[in-house]
This record gives sequence, C-alpha cells and structure tokens, in this order.
Amino acid sequence: MQARTRAFSLSWLTYASYYLGRKGFSVVKATLARELGLSTGALAWIDTAYLVAYAAGQLPSGIATDRWGSRRVLALGLVVSALACACFGAASSAAVFAGCFALNGLAQATGWPGTTKVVAEWTAKHERGRIMGLWSTCYQVGGIAATALASWLLMQHGWRAVFHGPALCLLAIAALVWFGLPRSTAPTVTSAASAGEATLQTSAAAESHEQLRALLRTPIVYGYGACYFCIKLIRYSLLFWLPFYLHTSAGFAEAESGYLSTGFEIGGVAGSILLGRLSDRWPHARAAVAAVSLLGLAGALWLYASVPLSSALWHFTSLALVGALLFGPDALVSGAAAQDAGGPRAAASATGLVNGLGSAGALLQGALTVGVQQAFGWQALFFVFVGLSLLSAACLVPGLRARTRAGL
Repeated sequence: MQARTRAFSLSWLTYASYYLGRKGFSVVKATLARELGLSTGALAWIDTAYLVAYAAGQLPSGIATDRWGSRRVLALGLVVSALACACFGAASSAAVFAGCFALNGLAQATGWPGTTKVVAEWTAKHERGRIMGLWSTCYQVGGIAATALASWLLMQHGWRAVFHGPALCLLAIAALVWFGLPRSTAPTVTSAASAGEATLQTSAAAESHEQLRALLRTPIVYGYGACYFCIKLIRYSLLFWLPFYLHTSAGFAEAESGYLSTGFEIGGVAGSILLGRLSDRWPHARAAVAAVSLLGLAGALWLYASVPLSSALWHFTSLALVGALLFGPDALVSGAAAQDAGGPRAAASATGLVNGLGSAGALLQGALTVGVQQAFGWQALFFVFVGLSLLSAACLVPGLRARTRAGL
C-alpha cells in the first residue's frame, strides 16, 4: 500500500509539474507582443509549433513507455522540457521561440502516457474511474499553480523568469522520478528466477505487441480520439488565450487576467472528481457519462457567450462551470476509458493514441481562435465552442454500448 500511495502521489506531482513548462507562454503573450513587437499571428504560430510536436510525440511516447517503463521516459521528458524552457527564456525572436516550444512539445508528450501508465499499473478496473478522476486533478491543479507562478514571476522578475524558474523545478522533479518512482506490481513485473526470466520477458513483449495491434484495430478508440479532438480544441483555446482575452477584451489587468483564468481549472478539479466517481457506478458506460457532461458544457458555453457581464466574479464563476463540465469528460475519455480499452500491456499506448488524436485538435486552436476572433469577435468564438461540444458528444455515440476489453 505504501508503494501504491507513493506511485500515485509522485505520478500526480509529476504530471502537475509538466504544466510549469507549458503555461508560462500564455501568461506572457501580451508582454511579448508589447516588448518584442510579436503579432497575434506570430504568437499563434508559436503555440502551433508546440502543439504539432506534442501531438506527434504522443503515440511514440506511449509505445516507448509500454516497452521501457515510465521512470526512464518521464525523467528524460522532464529534463528535455527544462532545457527547452531555459532556452526559450534566453531568446528574443519568434523563430527561436517556435523552435524551443516545438522541442518542449516533444518532451511534454512523454507526460500523459508515462504517468497514466503508472496509475493503470496500480489500479483495478472497478476503481479506475474514481481514482483517475481524483488523480486527474493533477493537470487542473498543475495548470492553476503554473499560471499563478508565472503571473507572480512576471510581476516580480520579468517575462524571462517565467521560463527560467520552472526549468529548475522540472529538473528537480526529474530527479524525484528517477530515484523515487516505485516499480509496478502489474503482470509485466515478475520476480521469476533468472533461468526463466528471458522466456517470460519474450512472452510479455509478444503479448504487448499483440495488444498494441488489437488496439489499433479497435473502432471505439478512434471514437474516443475524435471526441478528444474536439475537447482539446476547446480546452487549449481557453488555456492558451483566456488571459489574453480577459486582458484585451474584458479589460482586466494582465496579472488579474491570469488569476481570473484559473477559475476554468479550479472548476475542472471538481468536475474530474465527480465524473470519475459516477463512471465507476457504470464502468461499461463511461462514454455515456462523458456525453451527458459534454451536453452540459454546450449549455454553459452558450450562457457565457450570451450574458456579457463585466464583473470579475461573473467571469470567474462562469469559467469554473465551463471547466467542471469540460475537464470531467476530458479526464474520463483520455484516462479511465482509454486505459480500459488498452488492456494490461497497452495502457500507455491507448492513452497516447487518444491523446495524440486529441492533440491534433489542440494544434488547430491558434488558427481557429485568431481566425474567428479577427473575423467575428470573441463572442462568436464561444458559440463555435458550443458546436464543438455537441460534436464531441456525438462522437461518443458508437461507444455508448461498447464493452471495453477485460483484464486491466
């Protein structure tokens, strides 16, 4: 039990820490536009460079994690992300920013497959929704902490510190992972005598390869991926542009905009926990639970776009409701449901595949956000999100009766 608790705690801290390396840019966009003369289009392309690399790295990271283990893949990813952040903070041109952020995206792609593999190895199917719902608060809490830290560093030490400070933190977490992450008790780990160890490892590798092939032929995984495509397009548009929107359109100060935008992720904490617990009551109907929440998300986004109040409290509470209804299905589809579909030896590959397909949607956020905002205004963008919410729910229809593979 002690090892299981340590595995959960350290994997939670690890993925939360990944956000230190990715949230700073959204907080300093207005500053970079003002001090370095970067256009909105240039800012969007820097985001896109990150997201293309992040999407491309998901499935390879999942396969590498299933083959070589979470400890090695996570430690490497954290170190490379730290180096990319340090270089970003030392640069001054859009081209270098984009290159550093692309490298950061590849490194950050190790995070979700690596950490969800740890959780999958230490949980049973009947408890996975509850545990993943609670564990998945890592990326809401991590996002909140990263935004708050970036906002404070920006005010106190300037925009370069927003990248140099988190780089040091990521290196420290890499050391914790390397020396502290416990070995799994999953079937892939065995205490067999050395005489039979090679045969068992060969058998395990063959089974893992077969489960990966079966996973790639499973239609429900692609339904999850299509749903997650829409979810991540919404989520990353809000994560990357909320501070900018609240400052330039709603009229709040830069630091206040950063703090107000955390309402989105604070609501997400409650949504992930609640939806995860609900899904354990109907483990073969996780898709239905997620679909209901996505329909609610469409209503919450419509309300936020239709009631143009200017108070800070309105923005914070409305964004918290949106976050609760979005992060719940986000965690469920990319976490427990994908792990169920992956089987015992392909959990990281499954979460990597679903997250990779979803990240293909996320990489469009820059073009969508800027294009719609410039053509029709910010309010129109939220109505586009309403449509994407409904589409994401529709993508889950084929999986409403699908039964996931047993054994994990």
